[in-house]
Amino acid sequence: MRTITVRGIGTVSVKPDFIIVTLDIVSKAMEYNKSVENANKRIELLQNAVVSSGFAKEDLKTLSFDVRTNYENEQDRNGRYHNVFKGYACRYTLKLAFDFDAKKLADTLTAISDSNANAEFSIKFTVKNPENISAELLRSATENARKKAEILCVASGAKLGTLLNIDYSWTDINVYSASAYAMERDCCDYLLSVPEFEPDDIKSQDSATFIWEIT
Repeated sequence: MRTITVRGIGTVSVKPDFIIVTLDIVSKAMEYNKSVENANKRIELLQNAVVSSGFAKEDLKTLSFDVRTNYENEQDRNGRYHNVFKGYACRYTLKLAFDFDAKKLADTLTAISDSNANAEFSIKFTVKNPENISAELLRSATENARKKAEILCVASGAKLGTLLNIDYSWTDINVYSASAYAMERDCCDYLLSVPEFEPDDIKSQDSATFIWEIT
């Protein structure tokens, strides 16, 4: 039996329809309870900010929470360095996710910046249903492989026969736009308003290998 093996490559370019805003708050204090208390006060300011932007307080989800001891390397009068206890650092990481709306995003970030919560934030643009990208990539890869196989058969005087095998390895695919937006805490003090902007399309690629019988 003669066969032909072709690797099909699927490509997809789609517009983002979902926004994920990640927020980080770090509170430092000499006492454990104080570091947590200060962090919670800033969380409340963030909650008020998102509510003023049309969200429910519960839409602001906590991704992680931890409190760690904080040490700094300091030099003594003899020139020797020592780790000196500087208290505790409480960190919250939170997430706000919603359907893509450039104006709503701009208004929300402006409200967060005006809240005095001193939160660092970053934004990713993605799709609400990533499985749709995966399905489209597989369809695209299959069509690409068949076209290649047909061209090779015509060029070599062969005829494409029965599909014998498909080899596909499940891998993570890109579901995020290359466009990104981030702002450090210190910069938020100078932010008067956030401009509306249009993120780049999400570009993803996947592949599979097909084997056909040829006659």
